[in-house]
Amino acid sequence: MRVAVIGAGAAGMMAASVCECEVVLFEKNEKLGKKLFITGKGRCNLTNAKDISEFFDSINRNPKFLYSALYTFSNESVIKKFESYGLKLKVERGDRVFPESDKSSDVIKTYEKMLKDNNVEIRLNTEVHKINKIDEKFEVDGETFDKVIVACGGVSYRTTGSTGDGYKFAKSFGHKIVDLKPALAPILLNIDCSDLSGLGLKNVELNAFSGNKKISSEFGEMLFTHNGISGPIVLRMSSLINRKNNIKLFLDLKPALDTQTLDKRILKDFEEFKNKDIANALKNLLPKKLIDLILKYANIPYYKKVNEISKQDRHNLVKTIKNLNLEYKSIMDINASIVTSGGVDTREIDSSTMESKLVKSLYFAGETIDIDAMTGGYNLQLANSTGYLAGINASKI
Repeated sequence: MRVAVIGAGAAGMMAASVCECEVVLFEKNEKLGKKLFITGKGRCNLTNAKDISEFFDSINRNPKFLYSALYTFSNESVIKKFESYGLKLKVERGDRVFPESDKSSDVIKTYEKMLKDNNVEIRLNTEVHKINKIDEKFEVDGETFDKVIVACGGVSYRTTGSTGDGYKFAKSFGHKIVDLKPALAPILLNIDCSDLSGLGLKNVELNAFSGNKKISSEFGEMLFTHNGISGPIVLRMSSLINRKNNIKLFLDLKPALDTQTLDKRILKDFEEFKNKDIANALKNLLPKKLIDLILKYANIPYYKKVNEISKQDRHNLVKTIKNLNLEYKSIMDINASIVTSGGVDTREIDSSTMESKLVKSLYFAGETIDIDAMTGGYNLQLANSTGYLAGINASKI
């Protein structure tokens, strides 16, 4: 039996490495795992060490569909498999699992060992253009195979070869593609961020509303860019709002303080700086780069003296610090997102095998499917779990 695996990302390489028959792995790039080189800032966050039951809270799209995949080939399975090939791993903050060397290239070398062990024929620089099914067989650009696994990734980071080929193949077989949206992406704002660019904030709370309904709240670190915001809480937020309308974003710069406590803190600073300009009186409370923006939104002149600040001014100041309107514009283009949200409709895939319900012997794995998760190693785990299921089931007669 011959199986064609299209795409040598994490899902495709895992599928090919466990498929117990003759396997040909097609990859359009000049090397394996091109996108893996840049994951985890080049360190490759392979999985997460949390109990597998906790994974589902971090999956944004179709968590129930992934039960079989995650419990069949869990995070523990991934860790054991990679360690069995000599890759030393470590667990960092947030239970994120990295190679001890901090080199994504070491993870890719381990995949290569797995593929070599399984005698997989690897064809680099080989783009697949067409897949046809004739009777019980598939033709991949005219070459005959018994089964096909589509693991072409999404459309984020197109320079790594993720150009949506998997969706094209799925559509040709009658599959529905759920609308593609950016996930884990920076967010663009309508405010001028040029003076704020590079400013990092810790222990802040980002709140998102759809109309008047609060839909998400994220606490942690973020970063201002030249045209918007990025950083951990922003990336997570983007995945939660990418299918919502009428989005409003508000930033609480002091979530640990309620309005009354914050007001007392401001009064204390005002007492110390009562003869100074208001801008100088806030330097112990707020990052210098943010003071202009806060005063603008609080409608307080930058050079107004502290001893001239009214109770209403103070009320406006507290309200602005606790509820800064970031004037949401949009999520950045999908090419700037870490993963793609959307893809092949999970209702048309058997969750226990990854086989198409529409076309016998056609399988899907990884980001091509309508699945995505938060940062922290979850997305790579999904790729490995679905790849494993597709691989072991495609090799069954």
